[in-house]
Amino acid sequence: MRTLLDANALVAVILEEPGMKQVLGLLREGNAAMTGPNVAEVYDISVRREGLPASGVVEVVEPLFESAIEVLAVDAGLARRAAEIRSEHYHRAKRALSLADVILLAAAGPEDRIATSDSAVLAVATVLGIEIIRLSPSH
Repeated sequence: MRTLLDANALVAVILEEPGMKQVLGLLREGNAAMTGPNVAEVYDISVRREGLPASGVVEVVEPLFESAIEVLAVDAGLARRAAEIRSEHYHRAKRALSLADVILLAAAGPEDRIATSDSAVLAVATVLGIEIIRLSPSH
């Protein structure tokens, strides 16, 4: 069983938010993975939105990608499945799913689980029958 981490999971570690302990526990369990677009969101949120220096973010997350988190590439099949999920479940006001969100959902296999604090991702994962780990909300 893999645990697919949403971007907010690593952001919780970077910002030392309440979900950090949960995420570190998941990393210790092994078999953690993230999609490439979710990795991009980690850098975007941390640097652009939170104003952290990119070098500091790199120091925290790069060792994790080398040892504890497998980064999953997006191929045409995964992209197609993500588009199907977004077309079926996206609603601007009620369920705003980013492309990274639906790629994460599409990457989940039958034995995988998703760790996130994102309510839209949690809702769609439940509808799709994907096991979830509800992380503590971020600030």
